[in-house]
Amino acid sequence: MAQGDIETYYGDGQWKNKREGTDRALGAGYGTKDEAVSAARTAAQADKVEHVIKNQDGQISSKNSYGNDPRNVPG
Repeated sequence: MAQGDIETYYGDGQWKNKREGTDRALGAGYGTKDEAVSAARTAAQADKVEHVIKNQDGQISSKNSYGNDPRNVPG
């Protein structure tokens, strides 16, 4: 992940978000994955960064980019 991207992950019995490059949580812990994803999506859209969503086992389930995408990508 690039500096400033946002990650949604599971840890210590709750869903959390953090910004890449920091160890601090982004917001509070969440009871459900959907709540955490929604909060992180809003932050990623506002900051125009990528949002990486992980499953409970730590595997990446999806990525969403909200800015800084190259416009002229061949193929």
